This record gives sequence, structure tokens and C-alpha cells, in this order.
Amino acid sequence: MLGVPLRTPLADPARLAIEWGTGRGSLAGRPSAYCRDMVDRAEVRNFLTSRRARVTPEQVGLPTGTNRRVQGLRRSEVATLAGVSVEYYTRIERGAISGASPEVLDSLATALRLDDAERAHLFDLAHAASPVARPPKRRNPRSWAPHQSLQWTLDAVTAGPAFVRNGRMDLLAVNALARAFYLDLYDMPGQPPNIARHTFLDERAHRFYPDWDQFADITVAILRTEAARDPHNKELHDLIGELSTRSVDFRHRWGAHDVRHHGTGFKTFNHPVVGTLTLAYEGLEMAAEPGLTFTIYAAEPGSASAERLRLLASWAASEQVDSAAVTPAHGLRDGP
Repeated sequence: MLGVPLRTPLADPARLAIEWGTGRGSLAGRPSAYCRDMVDRAEVRNFLTSRRARVTPEQVGLPTGTNRRVQGLRRSEVATLAGVSVEYYTRIERGAISGASPEVLDSLATALRLDDAERAHLFDLAHAASPVARPPKRRNPRSWAPHQSLQWTLDAVTAGPAFVRNGRMDLLAVNALARAFYLDLYDMPGQPPNIARHTFLDERAHRFYPDWDQFADITVAILRTEAARDPHNKELHDLIGELSTRSVDFRHRWGAHDVRHHGTGFKTFNHPVVGTLTLAYEGLEMAAEPGLTFTIYAAEPGSASAERLRLLASWAASEQVDSAAVTPAHGLRDGP
């Protein structure tokens, strides 16, 4: 157990995730109710204290004073801004968030100047702490398969990569262009292909993502958001544990407690076959499959990136033909 007694309070959920993710000691498998409560409280505490430290008195119209010993706002100032007692806010910040009303959570979000993703994260933490909370529907990424009409829909997208991922950032279903686009992911050991594992554990990711630091920040923020939405998902904890153990860059970012809604924008990639691609993306939550995201990448019409996507599609098609030509099932023979 890495020398950490079971009853010792943990400074950050990532520390428990490392132990649980490696499967060592008595924390292997699904953690006990005591450990789950410990993780929930630590996550609430670390998230609220990190957001409180980020807000200056000037930002909320409070005097700075000359004897300020804390970074950001004091607990008493947050309580005043949120319209709750100092004692009540202190209990919430220490992790006792279960039972906090939506009105109180809204007031705290306003006082701490949370953005939409951070506000949703706070509500997810409160929901996870509730004794009657139901865990989200889970799927085994190794055995889950897209229904036929979903694969048809993916295959109908021919001008850009299209794929379905879960909150763990596993690629669960792809079209042909996405398979070629994420070439390096499919070249890594282990299934299903995972964007987070590729980002932090594959040196080729630094070439694939020219702005690697920004992409790494986004990746961790997506995982942190999912960890609050589904805090007792063993597969997710295993991934966080693996990345925390093997990547200093991941550990540093995980401790920042940043969260993100990742729905639309632009990204630049350096593909090993066709070179630089600047693509727009749209991520759509799937109503029929809660927790899954359908993402499409597209290039600006007439741009160099659009031409390179066409070249990538042509290359992918030729690779499929070459692969089929050497498959024994096709009955290839040396002679007549």
C-alpha cells in the first residue's frame, strides 16, 4: 500500500487512486465505504480550497487589507458572499457537502466565480456524496460494441474523423478516417485505444499534438470531470492510478483540480502521414447512451487541412486494401 495506512487521511484522491489503480494491498478492487467517503471529502475539500485561493478580494469588491495571510479569499468572506454562516461553509469545505441544497451550491458557485464546468463539477461532488445517489450506468469498454445503426452513422461521415468515446477517453467506436487519424493510439499495447494513455505514456504524442501542454491540460480536466460524475468507477480509477504512477506530468496536472466541458473548438495536429491538420471539432452527448460522446472533426472547406484529410482518407483506403490482400481468409496463393 505504498506505506499509507488505510485509516490515514489522504491529501488528495489521486493518492488513493494510485494505490487502488495498482491493485496493491487491501485497496485492490472496489474500495470500502469508508475509503469512498474519504475520497469524496478530500475531493470536495481540495476543489473548494483551490477555487477559493484563485479569487482575489478585488474581484468580488472586498477590501484587500494589510494583514492577509491566505491566498485568495478567507472562508468568512466566501460565507458572506454566499449568504451562509462561516460554520456551515467550513463544514462544506471540509467535505460535508451531502445535503447542501441547490440554492446553497448556486450561491457558492457565484461567490467563488465558478465557470459552467466548475459549477457542474460542484453539483456532481454533492450528488456523489449523497447516501441515495445512484451511480451512472457503466459499460465494460472491452466488451461494449456499438449497435449497428451507430456504426452506420459513423461510417456515413466520410469527410472527417468521427468517433465515440467514454469519460475515460477510451475510443469505443470509430469511422475509417478516425482509425487512420489516431494511428499511434492503435499501435499501443492494450485495448481499447485510450487518448489519455497515449497523451502521457507515448512519446509520439508530443509530435502529434504540437501544443502538447494545452492538450495535456484538457485531457486531465476531462478525466477530473468524469471522476466527480462517476467517482466509484473502478476502470476510471485504474487509469488514473496508472497515469499517476507513471507520469509526473499527469500527477502535477491532476493536483490542480481543473475541470472542463469539452464540446466545441479548434485543434492542431501533426499527423505522421499527412502532416499539419487544423480541425474544428464538435462533441455531442449521446441521448441513447448516457456518458458517451460522439465527436466529429472537420476541416475548413478548401483549406490545406481539408486536402490533407482527403489524402489521409485515400491512404487509409489503400492500407485496408493492402491488409485484405495479405489476409489468409482471402485465399491468397502463390500460384494458380
